[in-house]
Order: sequence, then structure tokens, then C-alpha cells
Amino acid sequence: MSRIPIAIFVDRFAPGGTQRQMIELLRRLDRRRFRVHPVCFHTEGTWFKQVAALDEPVAVFPIHGFRRPGTALQLLSFSRWCRTNNIAVLQTCEVYSNIFGLPAGMLASTPLRIGSRRGFVEPPGLQRLQRRAYSAAHRIVANSQAAAERLRVEGIADSKIQVIPNGIDPALFHVHEYSARPRRIAMVACLREEKRIDVLVTAASRILSRYPDAEFLIAGDGTCRDALVAQARELGVFGRFQFLGHRDDVPAVLAQADVFVLPSRSEASPNSVIEAMAAGLPVVASNVGGIPELVTEGQTGRLVPPGNPEALASALLDLLDHPGRAAEFGRNGRERIARTYSFDRMVEQFESLYLSELATKQGATLPEEVV
Repeated sequence: MSRIPIAIFVDRFAPGGTQRQMIELLRRLDRRRFRVHPVCFHTEGTWFKQVAALDEPVAVFPIHGFRRPGTALQLLSFSRWCRTNNIAVLQTCEVYSNIFGLPAGMLASTPLRIGSRRGFVEPPGLQRLQRRAYSAAHRIVANSQAAAERLRVEGIADSKIQVIPNGIDPALFHVHEYSARPRRIAMVACLREEKRIDVLVTAASRILSRYPDAEFLIAGDGTCRDALVAQARELGVFGRFQFLGHRDDVPAVLAQADVFVLPSRSEASPNSVIEAMAAGLPVVASNVGGIPELVTEGQTGRLVPPGNPEALASALLDLLDHPGRAAEFGRNGRERIARTYSFDRMVEQFESLYLSELATKQGATLPEEVV
């Protein structure tokens, strides 16, 4: 039975929200319809072995920047690989794979080229390159309405944009049960500047003045870890923070918490918020990007201005002071996630996009079984 060859291009398979979404897409695409090829730039990501264990080998095209010698040759090599493997659908998933992969796919005359917009934090130079690369795409997938609106602001035609929300497996997350133990506030994120964990560290002093035994669980690692530890020590709150590092058992971390917090200055559609809501936790998060599409003020959590420790502390204290309200927000959030955000639904929408777009392309042929 003939299958549609599709390439899913991720920068690298390191821990992160986009990577988790795309690994699930790679795993769950219907093998009766698609022959799925993973593609990346580097093999050192800690999740690379998961992808390498799938049915098709990972195609690797190493680059170390767009101005480095050899990048153009790698682009040509990837283009030849697309032709050799008769790739019918090229899906690029991150900034570098957009910039590198979409022009290469156009050079290879790949019938369907789909880019992505999954975040807002890119240096201006990369933003310009990405906007140019989008011209080689037939469609661009945004993971939130906020990301779609950013594409429109950048001049991308609305007809070219498709919104497909992130997915989750709700069965992995268990509803939180409130108890008399010390209150725990959890955050799951890469420890990068745009996550503004420093705002939470500052807000902790006020929270601890009312709940001196409160605990802050920070799951994730990144470049800001040392600075955050130093800040917590300086403010005298380090003893109440647990910096857990990268965790593969996020559901277990969330099961220990009473409230989830995300004080980011920029987000498209944060997986960590979806996971927290699936775990039945109320969410306190910045009112930025795609977060308001997930968190409804006064129903599933609280939205606060970014960069405002006082507002963040007030919202967290409100939920700690009123556990009944917090539990109601958590139930509402879990119900919303179960209705709207699942990996099955996400994959279904990607498959529908691939098949419908291929069917409209001149010269693109589909196997008889899926026409």
C-alpha cells in the first residue's frame, strides 16, 4: 500500500514544549496513510533517542549558524534528500527549521510546504529571515490565535494561516486533592529570561509573610538558574524554593502542587499551562500572547500584568486564601482541556490539513487508498 512521504523538521530534540508536541505528532500520524521521516540539525538532544526508535531513521543535517561555511551545502543536501525520498509534505516546526527547510523544500519542488509559528521570542535578524522563508510555504501553522495574529501583523495573508492548538494526553494527569499540608506553588518551564521567574522570586517574600511554610517547586533547567538561585538567596527565600531541574515526570510534579504559576513576558500557547489545567490546578499567569486563550480570568485562574510582582503575589494569595475557589477553577480548567486540547485532536487536524492541501495541489498525487 502506497503511503504519503512526510518530513517533520525540528531544530533539535531537546526538552521543550515544541519538541514534545512534534514528537507526539511523529508518533501518532497514521502509518497507514503516511511514511513519516523525522529531520533535525543535531543529535545531542536528550529526547533524540525517543525519535530514533521510531520506524524511519532520523535524517540529520548539521549546521552551526546561517553564515557558517557549509550551511549552503547542507541546504542543498537536504533539498536532494527531499527529492530522493519523494517527500510530499514538508512540515517545519521551529525558527531555524523554517528558515533552512522551507527554501530547501521549494528548491526540491516539494508539493506541500508548511511552516510554523509557535512563539514570539526571536532576535530581529532571525525574524527577518523567517518572514522571508515563509514566502516559500504554502501554509503556516500557528498554535494559538495570538501567534496567528502575529503572523498577520508580519504581513502573512490570513488565507495562508491555520491555527492548530497544542495537544496533551489528559489521562496522564490526575486531579489534585487539597490537603492541610504546606501550600505549594509550582512552575514548569525552561529557565530562560522571557519566563520571568525572577518576578515570582520577588513575589515570594510577600506570599511567605502570610504563609511562611509555603513551598515553590520550579521544574526545568536553563541559562538563568544560577541567577535565580542567587536572587532567592539575596531575598532570603531560597529555603522555600526547590529547583528541581529538568523533569520527565511533570504529572508527578503537578500532583504535589496547589496552584500553578507562569509569569512569562511572552508566550504563544504554553504547554505547561495546558498540563497544569489537565491536572486540575488553578493557574496564575501573565496576560500575554496566547495565555488568555487558555486561562479565563475568574473561571480557570487569574491573569496578571507581566513583570508585576505585587499583582502576581496578590493573585496567588487570593487562591491560597480561598481553596474552594481554587478547586473550582481547577475543575473548570480540567474540563476545558478535556474538551479542546488532546493529542488525538491535534494530530487529526494536522492530517486533515496535509490531505486537503495535497488534494488541491497541481501535480500532487495521493495514494488511491486516501483519495
